[in-house]
Amino acid sequence: MTTTAAEFGHALETHAPRYDVKLSPASVARLTSYFQLVGAWNARLHLVAPCAPAEFATRHVLESLVALRFCSTGANVIDVGSGAGLPIIPCLIVRTDLRATLVEAATKKAVFLREALSRLELRERAQVIAQRFEQTTASAADFITCRALERFTEMLPALIAWSPPASTLLLFGGPGLREKIEELKLAYDAVALPESERRFLFVVKRAL
Repeated sequence: MTTTAAEFGHALETHAPRYDVKLSPASVARLTSYFQLVGAWNARLHLVAPCAPAEFATRHVLESLVALRFCSTGANVIDVGSGAGLPIIPCLIVRTDLRATLVEAATKKAVFLREALSRLELRERAQVIAQRFEQTTASAADFITCRALERFTEMLPALIAWSPPASTLLLFGGPGLREKIEELKLAYDAVALPESERRFLFVVKRAL
């Protein structure tokens, strides 16, 4: 294992308890493979901002895995604006009962996502749709995840309207997103993400 990969794996194992995340050695190994895959494609596609291995482990992977505490067993998830595959690919790696649809408008990023699903042996449980979410019809899903949608606050009303009835939205964001959620008079819970004073996971129940 390279030094960079070893740093990533060590950070995962060290910080996981703070995020209330339990990781098996097999999950750490597969998450490390995902980290290396993102790194190999990042120079071409700018999937994530450059960061140290430890920051990728905490800011990107462990934060994403916080969503798992809200996902019921066997849940079907739609991840909107998947980009680098966050939060859904780490979630699929750790929870083998989940199924997902990854919606990504950028064609080249959709190519990366398909390659990542293939390399990580997740294709039987996940598919990629290379379109803007508002140009599609949402399939049946228990949860909608979203972490880095372009113009997130502006697009939130459309995302809410698009989401399947009775689904729960798991939205990662900061104070601006909270203000928009409150402006729309949506019922929500806010979960503070460790090691940050401004990032939250907003749990929003889609009204019937």
